[in-house]
Amino acid sequence: MSKLIKTISDFKKSLNGKTVSIFGKSYATVSLRLGVARRNLGTSLDIVTKVLNHDDKQILMQADIFIDGKHVATGTAHELRATTRINQTSYVENCETSAVGRALAMCGMIDDQVASAEEVSLAIESSDQKLQQALKDLQVISHKGAYNQWLTNNQATFMKLKENDPLAYQRFLEKFTSVKNQLTKNGVIENVGK
Repeated sequence: MSKLIKTISDFKKSLNGKTVSIFGKSYATVSLRLGVARRNLGTSLDIVTKVLNHDDKQILMQADIFIDGKHVATGTAHELRATTRINQTSYVENCETSAVGRALAMCGMIDDQVASAEEVSLAIESSDQKLQQALKDLQVISHKGAYNQWLTNNQATFMKLKENDPLAYQRFLEKFTSVKNQLTKNGVIENVGK
């Protein structure tokens, strides 16, 4: 397993400046874990994913890591289709990515956190009731004054999110832009770049 030890060492060296800070803790992304693993192990690395349970609302997947044909680690993940806008169309892909990230973490490719940046960010975002309520409120705005008041009322929440969880902020911006475009299309607000 000297290949794995070399890979873990390279991963630790690769962390500098490539993690995502979420509420003051650094988390590695799945793409960093996978990139370092592929760079070091090449075709010696085999990642096998399989669906354990799947229906139209949720999926449970498993990822197994093999190095030179030997099983090294397993990771599992669960995704709900309704959790995020992205999951509405890509919950299978997101689940597979999470399972692979956890399996690579189980190989030792961790930065003191088994969970990936994406995993932690999504969990925090999903449990943030204030953010979820703000997005619901935005969808029912019926005039420009209400939109401007919504911006004023929620600005501190969005700035805090941007500072503490850049991945969740990016997902929020996608949702916000989608709803804002619909409000503009419906004539509720003008396209003023806010």
